[in-house]
Amino acid sequence: MADGVLKGFVRDIFAVKYDPKQHDPQANVIDGSGRCYPNCDSTVWLRSCEKEITEPLEGHVIGTIPVWLNGSLLRNGPGSWKVGDMTFQHLFDCSALLHRFAIHNGSVTYQNRFVQTETLKKNNAAQRIVVTEFGTAAVPDPCHSIFDRVSAMFRPESASDNSMISIYPIGDELYTFAETPFVHRINPRTLATEARICVSDYTGVIHHTSHPHVLSNGTVYNLGLGSTKSGPVYQIICFPHGEDMFENAYVKAQIPCRWKLNPGYMHTFGLTENYFVIVEQPLSVSLSEYIKTQVFNQNMSACLKWFDDKPCYFYLVHRQTGELAHKFQSNTFFYMHIINQYEQDDHVVIDICCYKNPEMINSMYLESIMNMQSNPNYAAEFRGRPLRFVLPLSNSSKQTTLQNENGYLGRRQRLMKSMTLSAISARLQQPKLKRSQSDYEDVTFIENNTNATTDDFNFTAKNDKYKPFANLVTLGNTKAEAYQLGGGPIFVHPELLCDLGCETPRINYDRYLAKPYQYFYAISSDVDADNPGTLIKVDVINKTCLTWCEENCFPSEPIFVPSPNAIEEDDGVVLASMIWGGLNENKVGLLVLCAKTMNELGRCMFHTNGPVPKCLHGWYAKDLL
Repeated sequence: MADGVLKGFVRDIFAVKYDPKQHDPQANVIDGSGRCYPNCDSTVWLRSCEKEITEPLEGHVIGTIPVWLNGSLLRNGPGSWKVGDMTFQHLFDCSALLHRFAIHNGSVTYQNRFVQTETLKKNNAAQRIVVTEFGTAAVPDPCHSIFDRVSAMFRPESASDNSMISIYPIGDELYTFAETPFVHRINPRTLATEARICVSDYTGVIHHTSHPHVLSNGTVYNLGLGSTKSGPVYQIICFPHGEDMFENAYVKAQIPCRWKLNPGYMHTFGLTENYFVIVEQPLSVSLSEYIKTQVFNQNMSACLKWFDDKPCYFYLVHRQTGELAHKFQSNTFFYMHIINQYEQDDHVVIDICCYKNPEMINSMYLESIMNMQSNPNYAAEFRGRPLRFVLPLSNSSKQTTLQNENGYLGRRQRLMKSMTLSAISARLQQPKLKRSQSDYEDVTFIENNTNATTDDFNFTAKNDKYKPFANLVTLGNTKAEAYQLGGGPIFVHPELLCDLGCETPRINYDRYLAKPYQYFYAISSDVDADNPGTLIKVDVINKTCLTWCEENCFPSEPIFVPSPNAIEEDDGVVLASMIWGGLNENKVGLLVLCAKTMNELGRCMFHTNGPVPKCLHGWYAKDLL
């Protein structure tokens, strides 16, 4: 323990703060006379909802909405940048706003409503920002001493509960999520907030990801950060299907974090038939920096550190025993979303939307969004690609197989609680995220095995250092590779699935989660594309794409809904909410595409009494009318 703590402090000392003017000579701002991205209207992210729409608003249908499509598309995301005369500084700080498209017999209604979080209530009561968020520090309270701020670290209720990222079902109820220990139960018909649940009260986790997995039997799993006497751990939390799912929640598995003072930032995780999949990237939460943010009243993102010279780890944790069964490494990358993962022929396949570093989070600061059109580097900061990693199980040596020091964790086991890290996020502006220098000496992206190239990625062939070693991947129809170097760890090298930026990926979740699949759906993350509002369907087997787009239209995350008696994987429709740029801020719509062809079947248009912001993630609730 002492040795790990010492190494953590040394690592903190030698990490440096990133200065874009020093490390990136192209980080200049042009004079503003031209638009770097004329096809992208960044103002769609800057809208604030001024008046809720609590009563269902009837829309105008164009085309045909299938009569079998009956249910509600529920969405969550940033709703307002404003509190009184103050403004949040990061997109992830904005107050959570829910949207509902209720679909019945070919017609649609629309509603929106703010999640009534304690943070929202406190801010509105004070008419200023009084709770620290992702990238926005709260207004200092003169009544609170430095000792009050330090003691707040041990009280989860003192942190933000702004659950503005996603929506998932737990049992027959729907909850909003973010990277906090809090979730909010919502009424899916009225969008009213009915309860706030602190998951820490039931499981002891400090916080959890925004993207749990909901199995076909109703059981829910999520990945959380916990604390033990030997240091921070990643915990798999199980919410068994049935009554009292929170009360019956328990820690199913746990593994130690790579660094005792720098646990990794986690937004999602994966699972297969036999394994939980945890991908630990070198974007970490510095516990020492966290203490400083509390003492000096800084925004929580100042805690984040990026170690560009450290590998990513792939942990396969056995779902039955809770033990760490396999461990793999890859070159450095940053990610937010895993597309899907599955086992096939003694391999684990995992598809991820990857970036070379976390600069895309910096791109979501208010200042960055407002200055996007004069920043020639903005598109490069958001440049990502979907990559496939293949992990060979039969060749995973004993050296890469670590046993969970605690073994199998029994039902209802509770771990000691520690200080809350809720509301921590990545901020790359002042105070800067700390990192090593080499990221800006060599900006080539992760090595992979496709010859496709773009201006911002250096997709290269296999490195010469691997020539003497045999490729351990024997799975067919993939160019992904894996090598064991001199009896050490197995390094995996990815395959490019599509040469388009893909984000908020969705699959035919009910039938193909943790199974071999062929298609996923995503929105474009290429802001310099001919149409940045493009929806994408990717065929991961044939490596082909289909797209849908409309000028000046910016759809949300596409959600697949299977048709009745569906046989093929893409039998169904794709649903997406959509807004438009320019002066069309009081306009919102529901788009319905044929999932096979990506051709439009129909849409429903609404004219609202105020601006409608762009949303992030959602859930389709079948037969919820």
